[in-house]
Amino acid sequence: MKATHWLLAGTMLFAGTAAQAQTAAPEIPEPKLIVAIAVDQFSTDIFNEYRPTYTGGLKRLAQGVAFPSGYQSHAATETCPGHSTILTGSRPSRTGIIANNWFDPANGRAGKDGKASFEVYCSEDTSVPGSNSSNYTVSPKLLKVPTLGDRMRAVNPASQVVAVSGKDRGAVMMGGHNTTLTMWWDGKAFRTYDASKSAEPKAATTINAKAKAEIDKPTPVKLPASCATHSRAVAVDAKTSLGTLQPRKAGDARAFRASGAFDALTMDLALAAFAEKKLGRGPATDVLAVSLSATDYVGHSTGTAGAEMCTQIAALDATLGRMFAALDKSKVPYTVMLTADHGGHDMTERNTENGLPNAERVDVALLPSVAGKALAKELGIEGPLLLGDGPFGDIYLSAAVPAEKRQAALDAAYAHYQNHKQVEAIFRKAEIAATPSPAGPPEDWSLIQRVRANFDPERSGDFYVALKRYVTPIPAGTAGYVATHGSPWGYDRRVPILFWWKGVAQFEQPNGIETADIMPTLASLIGLTVPETEIDGRCVDLVAGTKSNCR
Repeated sequence: MKATHWLLAGTMLFAGTAAQAQTAAPEIPEPKLIVAIAVDQFSTDIFNEYRPTYTGGLKRLAQGVAFPSGYQSHAATETCPGHSTILTGSRPSRTGIIANNWFDPANGRAGKDGKASFEVYCSEDTSVPGSNSSNYTVSPKLLKVPTLGDRMRAVNPASQVVAVSGKDRGAVMMGGHNTTLTMWWDGKAFRTYDASKSAEPKAATTINAKAKAEIDKPTPVKLPASCATHSRAVAVDAKTSLGTLQPRKAGDARAFRASGAFDALTMDLALAAFAEKKLGRGPATDVLAVSLSATDYVGHSTGTAGAEMCTQIAALDATLGRMFAALDKSKVPYTVMLTADHGGHDMTERNTENGLPNAERVDVALLPSVAGKALAKELGIEGPLLLGDGPFGDIYLSAAVPAEKRQAALDAAYAHYQNHKQVEAIFRKAEIAATPSPAGPPEDWSLIQRVRANFDPERSGDFYVALKRYVTPIPAGTAGYVATHGSPWGYDRRVPILFWWKGVAQFEQPNGIETADIMPTLASLIGLTVPETEIDGRCVDLVAGTKSNCR
């Protein structure tokens, strides 16, 4: 009887709780403002490592709807391709943004030295006379698809779209073709397309003055107490050690970019635009896209596991907390999404010290310039043989190779890479093109499927090189550039995808979703129809319980 009574009582209690839960079922948010944030090189590994220390904006986001194992599903885990997926719903194979830089062997343009340059930068307007990958006019023209903001403005021109970033490619790829305002850091100041600066928020002048003052003054950096265990010097070479905080020297613009102060001013600019343009307070839903770049600069210049990165994440957390305070104060109904354009991997020297003995730096023989020179001499071919942005990824055969020698040159290059001990796989263009576009959980994709996700027949190379895990594609660490990303491996593909709005019912889903899923998910919150045939992503349910935002 007691057991039966307990069971009945438990059933009644359960039924009552369920009824109450059904009554109080979480509502689908109806935002007047979508805030989309990309933190450059904010990997799932970094998100998880520092999660117990969050007290600001990252804590709030982690307490919303969290997908800690999101994926930049493609192989070319670089800044421009990654940003192109976030608000388009499409992989690089559809966006056309296959890398930060790619090559057009048939169409050279005059470089700074007067020689022909075949390199194309992802955010340049290639139609501008004299433009090249290092001296370009910023433009979204190479992005082949619309962003969320483009689609919203096509339906209702009253929607405003503002994109702000520490890098031009971050702002361009998230903002798209038809923004109200696009601003980025050009190395000296935040700027926009508009030469008259009429679209800039009035506060931009003050913010640029603050940035100059930050660069011009020497700045001591305080180590947060939570970062003490990360402070340990690691030798990169005979002259350079990293891993402990160093004061920022006056006039060091590069060090300024790799600091929390850079992100703070980027956010100041975004919040100024939010206030001055009255985002979220008009007749239509608006978009504020913010790409914060300092984490990436820290990762490249000092690695991902030292005191420098720990300090940066604490500053990022505080900056995001300040953003939430400003949004809350405005009373605007908003939804925030945060993710990253790619992950990252620590520098080889610290990886080796920290129990990863097979971590190594790439052999210079894999650099396209070195390999191409050796193969050209072997085959008796004049001029450069191979073009490529690094020792991995897309490799192109130069147009200077005579037609009768092209197949022999390709075969020789293929063999050179395939036989190298640091190369995991090499895929020919025809092999990639014949591979169906991948589907299913991104964590289960084969290596060639990951490569297929960033394959564009017009822009991709003659073959694609994937290095083995833990091979850093930098031959030697130098001051300012010791670690990177770009590989098809999990540490570079995995990124957190986080959503938050007022009243959100918290839950966490550990299984993989793609960053291409973000756009259709956000579109569902505002009732924007996006044809499934035009994108690669899918709507993800953000509402706990039986309701769903995916209509």
